[in-house]
Amino acid sequence: MEYGIFGIIILVLDIYAIYQTLTSSASTAAKVVWTLVILILPVLGFIAWLIAGPRGASASV
Repeated sequence: MEYGIFGIIILVLDIYAIYQTLTSSASTAAKVVWTLVILILPVLGFIAWLIAGPRGASASV
């Protein structure tokens, strides 16, 4: 049961990361690369996206 809940949490976080990536102002190539990284490596891809992923226009203050 614990692994199921962990899987659901990772799925929700990955969907959020993909949505944020696709709505960012990054180039199309960067969006494709980040989306593939998140899909292929769900946990590591999400962590990498948190650290170095493309940011939206509001984050560049």
